[in-house]
Order: sequence, then C-alpha cells, then structure tokens
Amino acid sequence: MAEIAIDNLRHSYDNDLSDPSRLALKRVDLTWKNGSAYALLGPSGCGKTSMLNIISGLVRQTTGRVLFNGNDVTDLPTEARNIAQVFQFPVLYDTMTVEQNLAFPLRNRGEDKATIRRRVGEVAEMLDLVPLLKKRAAGLGAAEKQKISLGRGLVREDVAAILFDEPLTVIDPHVKFELRRKLKLVHDALNLTLIYVTHDQSEALTLADEVVVMSDGEVMQVGTPQDLYERPKHRFVGNFIGSPGMNFIPCTLEGERLVFAGGALAAPNWLGPRLKPDQKLAIGVRPQALCVAGAGEEAVAGRIVEAQLRGDSYIADVAIGETLVKMRLPDHVALPTDVFGVHFPPRSTLVFADDRLLGDLHEQD
Repeated sequence: MAEIAIDNLRHSYDNDLSDPSRLALKRVDLTWKNGSAYALLGPSGCGKTSMLNIISGLVRQTTGRVLFNGNDVTDLPTEARNIAQVFQFPVLYDTMTVEQNLAFPLRNRGEDKATIRRRVGEVAEMLDLVPLLKKRAAGLGAAEKQKISLGRGLVREDVAAILFDEPLTVIDPHVKFELRRKLKLVHDALNLTLIYVTHDQSEALTLADEVVVMSDGEVMQVGTPQDLYERPKHRFVGNFIGSPGMNFIPCTLEGERLVFAGGALAAPNWLGPRLKPDQKLAIGVRPQALCVAGAGEEAVAGRIVEAQLRGDSYIADVAIGETLVKMRLPDHVALPTDVFGVHFPPRSTLVFADDRLLGDLHEQD
C-alpha cells in the first residue's frame, strides 16, 4: 500500500510545453492517501488516462515528480513500482484456465506452490470465481473476464496501489451495479490505495472516498461526493456533477440586490468587498434546491413551461421572466398551473464570479 503524490507535474506528448492549450496535463499537484479510494472523473480527453499511465510508469511525464510513500519513483520502470493496473478491456490469457490466469503473476515471481495455492484461493473467493477456476477464460463473459483481470492484480500481496482505467465500460449495464459493489467490498477488505478512472459520475460517486474532477488537462476540484454536489468550486463541476446539472443564472450586483432577467435576490453583505472590477457574476442553484415558496419566504415569480416525470419526481422547466431554470418537484404534489413563487434557499444558492465559487447567500462576514 502506498501514499501517492504528484508534484508539479505537466505533460505534453510532443515534449513542447510552450503552448498551454496543447498540454495533456497542466500543472497538477495531488496527494492520494494510503488506503483510500479515489476517482478521476471527467469527459473524454481531459487527461484522466494520461495521469493514470504516468502513475503506473507506462508514460513518463514531461516535468514534475511521482512519489510513492515519499520516495521519488519518476525514473523507475512500471515493474518496479508494484502497481496493479486493470484496463478497459480485460488483459488475460484465453487459453489458460481461470486458476492459471490468477496464478500467473505469482509464478513469474517464483513464489512457492503453497503460497500460490493460498493466494489464488483467497482472491477467487473474494471475487466469486471459485466455481470457474477450472474453466478456460476463452469461454467466459466480459464480466467474468474483468473479474479475472482484477484478480490478477490483487493476487500479489505486495501491491502498492491498484489502478482502474474505465474497467466497466464494456460491461452490460445490468451487471455494472454488481461489479461496482464487488469493487467497493474488495477495497474495504484489503485497504488498498485505489484510483479509478471514469467518465461516469455514478461510478465515481459510488466507489470513491474522494473524486478528482478534471477538464482539459486541469484538476478543477478534489472533494467528497457531497462536497462536489453541494459546493462546486467551479462552474464546470456544477454542470458536470448531477443530472440535470446546476442552474447558472447571470446576474449583477445592484446595491443590496443580485438582479437577473426576471427577478432579484437579497445579496449577502460580504459580496461587494470580495468582487473585483469587471468580474462576471452568476447565481448557481441545484434543481432540487429550488422549491415552491412558503409563507414569508423570499420568492420570485415563475411558471412551468414543461415538466417530465422521472421516477418519483418531475423535472420542470420553469420560466422566471426571461430566465429558464430546471426545478425538481415531487410527484405526489400537484404541479402549479399558474404563476407561483419560486424560493431560492440561501444556504443552497451559490454566487460565482468568473466561473469560480465565492460563497452562498446565507454566509455572513
């Protein structure tokens, strides 16, 4: 097991750092704690796999360092880093049995037969592979093959960390939930440092203790699933996390009010002193935070343009003057048919300047 640190890392596949827009990774500083589970989350091309391959040693970064438990491993080859990596497509030997595939990494290292037999049995039990041990891998489905690939990484007892590069992409949707649950159980049982690359926010938020959200080679935010959902530090995070994403409403500070097309809200007293000249302001609020105003609550006038039933709630498009926002309403409550008051809860209504979080409407100086 290892604490993994990325220090002042930048990477360009053509080794040219002069043009920031062409960098695969732009100044990354991160620390992954020993035994914790992390997800690298972001759209395709954001640098997730590049980061993973640099940690494992498959790619050497242009500048910066990689440290395991404080030791610089930048110049060490992959085989010297004690890293297990599970790829999108299972890496195994189809002509071998499941048992032989699991044993292969240990046999390569010259482990004795008793140790091999014990470790193969423990890993097979953990991954529900015991009934398949004598079967050839060629005849198994994608989910079973991915379990074998995972088992080959876990079978070594000296593994410092296990890295996953979108391992469930090729798995049928109805099987994904079970494999995610199994990965979580394996991590909890073995206390390994786990780094999981995905573009699927449900996978990231389910598996990880902390999520690293990336965009265009940059780390936008690192935090718990709750942090990312409730307090996105950047507009990109608010848009990317959640379905639908956070509402963003352009606004201006006019006296003690935040004014936008169709309404205004009381501005917090800290906002004016924190603003810099010419910054662009926006209000950010999650669809489920918006609600029908109760007696005495500050509200702006809105009307429902369209509503779609999604499970136990409606996702409604609500027009507030010229502004259109998403609002989640419970299915057991009749939808308003006329103009109604929309309440923006101050604790859940955030203020962004130039796409970065300043605070919420409830905060005091």
